[in-house]
Parts: sequence; C-alpha cells; structure tokens
Amino acid sequence: MAFIALVLLSLLTPLVSVYSFDDVKSWCSQTPNPQPCDYFLSQKTDQSLIKQKSDFLNLSMQLALERAIIAHGNTLSLGSKCRNEREKAAWNDCLELYEHTILKLNKTLDPNTRCTQVDAQTWLSTALTNLQTCQDGFIELGVSDYLLPSMSNNVSKLISNTLSINKVPYAEPSYKGGYPTWVKPGDRKLLQSSSLASQANIVVSKDGSGDYTTIGAAITAASKRSGSGRYVIYVKAGTYSENVQIGSGLKNIMLLGDGIGKTIVTGSKSVGGGSTTFKSATVAVVGDGFIARGMTFRNTAGASNHQAVALRSGSDLSVYYQCSFEGYQDTLYTYSERQFYRECDIYGTVDFIFGNAAVVFQNCNIYARNPPNKINTVTAQGRTDPNQNTGISIHDCKVTAASDLKPVQSSVKTYLGRPWKEYSRTVFLKTYLDSLINSAGWLEWSGDFALNTLYYGEYMNTGPGSSTSGRVKWAGYHVITSSTEAAKFTAGNFISGNSWLPSTNVPFTSGL
Repeated sequence: MAFIALVLLSLLTPLVSVYSFDDVKSWCSQTPNPQPCDYFLSQKTDQSLIKQKSDFLNLSMQLALERAIIAHGNTLSLGSKCRNEREKAAWNDCLELYEHTILKLNKTLDPNTRCTQVDAQTWLSTALTNLQTCQDGFIELGVSDYLLPSMSNNVSKLISNTLSINKVPYAEPSYKGGYPTWVKPGDRKLLQSSSLASQANIVVSKDGSGDYTTIGAAITAASKRSGSGRYVIYVKAGTYSENVQIGSGLKNIMLLGDGIGKTIVTGSKSVGGGSTTFKSATVAVVGDGFIARGMTFRNTAGASNHQAVALRSGSDLSVYYQCSFEGYQDTLYTYSERQFYRECDIYGTVDFIFGNAAVVFQNCNIYARNPPNKINTVTAQGRTDPNQNTGISIHDCKVTAASDLKPVQSSVKTYLGRPWKEYSRTVFLKTYLDSLINSAGWLEWSGDFALNTLYYGEYMNTGPGSSTSGRVKWAGYHVITSSTEAAKFTAGNFISGNSWLPSTNVPFTSGL
C-alpha cells in the first residue's frame, strides 16, 4: 500500500477557493483549531465561495486528506532514520496507520460511497484514532518521538475540525432501513441457516481433514475470492498457534468455530516482548463486516509482559458472538468503528477492555483475574476528541472474579475503568457487579487528568458492587437516573443496531 499516497493524491479534486482571506478566517474561527484551517485554506485559489456549511465541511475533509497524503509520504521517507528495532516497530505502525487514515478520509469523500453523517463521523473518528495510535507506539516502547513532527503536518487538528463541523446527535440511524449495502440477499439466507458449518466456503482443521491446516492460509485464500459477499471460514476444534491479520480489503469474513474453549487461536506478542500494543494482537481485524462465532482468542504473554492483545478489531459493523477473549493487560482492543459483542467471555487484569470504537457489549461475562500489582481496571476508553462518536457501553452483563482472583479478592482493588484519554466515555447499564468492585467504582489515570472531561455513567446496575453511594465525585461521573439518557448508549441508538444487526442473525436487544 506504499503507493497509495501518490494514487490518491492524483485523484483529489481541486480545493475550492477564490473566497477572500476574511471569509476563510470567519469559517475557520468556528472550528477547534482555526490556525491550521486558516493557514492552509487561505493558500488555495478557485472560482467559488464557501456558500454553506456543507461546502466548508467538504473542503475541510479534502484538506485533511491532502495533508494526510503528504504526511504519509514524509513518514515513508523516514524509515532509514530508525536507529533500532523499537523505533522501527513504532515507525511501521505509523506507516500502516497513515495508510488506513487515507483510506477512511477517501471513503468519506467518495461520491460513490453511501455515506450518512453518522458514517462520516465514525470514519473520521477512526482517522483521528489512527494518528493518536501512531504517537502512542513511540511512547509505550520508550523510544524517541523525534520522527513525529515530520509526520503530523497538523493532520490530527484538521481531522478534529471536520469532526466538529460534521457533529451529529445520538440516535440518527446509520442506514435508512433494510440491510446495509454489503449484505446480499443470499447472505441473509446463509446467515440464518441452522448449519453454517455445512455451508462454509473453506474448512480449517489441524488434522488435515479440511482445506487448510492454519487460519492464516484460509485468510490468504479468502483474499483471492471473487465478489464481496459473506465468506465463511469454518475452523474446527483445535489450538491454532498463529498471529492472524484480516486486512482492510477483506470484507464480510466470518470465522466460525466449534465453541468457546474448543476452537482456540493463540499468540504471545507483547509490549514487554518488543511489540507495540497495536501489533501485539493474536488476531487483528480491519476488513469491515467481520463476524466471529464460537471462537476463543488468546494471548499467553502473561501479566509480566504488560500490554498483550488477544484480539484487535477495527472492523466497521463487526459482531462477536459466543466468543472468549483471554489475556491479562489489554486483552480486548476495541480499536475503532462500530462493534457488537453478545454472550462473550472476557478475561483480564489491567485495562482489559480498551480502545476507541463505538462498542456495545450485551449478555457478556467479564472476568477480572489476579493482577501482579493488586489493581484491576476493567475498561480504558480512548476518546481524544469530544466530537468522536465513540465509547464503551456494557449492557446487561456480569462483572465477576475469575477463578484465580476469587481466593485473594479481598486483597485486590478492582475498578470499572480509568480514563486513558481526555474524553474517555464508558457506561454500565443494568449490569451485575459482584463484590470485587471497589466502592469508589472508578480509578484516576494520573492525578486530575480527564476527570472533568470524561463521561462515566452507571444505570440501574445490580449486585453487591453496584452501590453508587461511595462512588467518585468527579464532574464527569454520572449516576444516570433518566431512561432517555441511558437509552443513548443502547445497541439501537449508539451503534444504530436496528439497521444492520438483524442481517447477522445474532440476537440483540435494541433498547434498555
């Protein structure tokens, strides 16, 4: 994908502007970052004025794309300056993340893409998350970020501006009825079949009785398929020790296993082992419309190796049904886009459900394990901009102690979450919270960082750990008493589930 910058740059339409400097300044003054907006737009010339907000939005997105392409080129040229393997690992992430950012911005601007305001806000949110992840890689590996100024080109600020201009309210449906465009009529029949395994496109089996013996080989085969309809890969029971990548070009892939604890894919990459968090995932999914069912995703690096991801999902409109995610720190990376988890098990210690997707968990079991430092944090949500439509919603789930924590539960403090980023947003709705939850409920990240800007909420939770009488007194913490407020975070509203979840044949509750 290294050539993507040149290709997309050649496709860009000219930026519109014979409007005056004062006109530009006036429009840019309405954004969170007027200076780069004013600086770059005022340099452009063309034949028409910015007549309305939609013109300004389109220009702002084009500008962000143009600067992202330039930044990608700068990033590519810096590879030879990496002085060690850790710097190279962080640089590699940035190169990939800029490519993904360009794809998201291009998709948002593409006139042939069916794109609502919510779609655009989702994809712009992901574009911004990608650039934050690029920076985070250098920080977590403890290496110099001297490369970053050349990479950034104010792209993050320009994308933040587009998020502000395009800002949309809750509950706007992502698709206007029916099934999303990537679901074909034949797919619906397949997904509603009682015997998916018998209709799989490819079978993976450790004993050689299938088409392939590794999941990776099946993914490679799937990349050569014709069409973009649902493609089912049935993975028979067994333990598959491999790291799996499902790239952006692989849409509508389904991994179908034989059940939790039966079909297991496992890896051991970690930050302690020299990887970035982003690249530590045993399974990483980017292609949209991904479904996993009856699978266990595992990272065995252990608690001492710090961040070690079992699954990273950046797949828009993705579903995980009756799956298990097993690790310690950073087990489940709900990285970006719109995601839904139903009847899943998630195990971990520190920040073990984290990321910056718009994600809803329903009827899931969340198991805190025994941590080395005697502190667990269930969530660490990564929203960096107040206009990103992202957050973690945990609805009708159970938060309890895993078997290794139960004997020592009284000596461990377990919290519902801590604010990884400034606008961290997480809610627990009608969820059973066992006695392991500390009475304060939530933990600081660093001093008073984000305590006024985060949004943490609890609504009608039950269990011995659900009392809110001793909860933190932060400005951003809310005991939600209004069903209208709580409903903003349901599957029907937060991820527009009514318009796309029925096509997956996965059960879901639309409202509270």
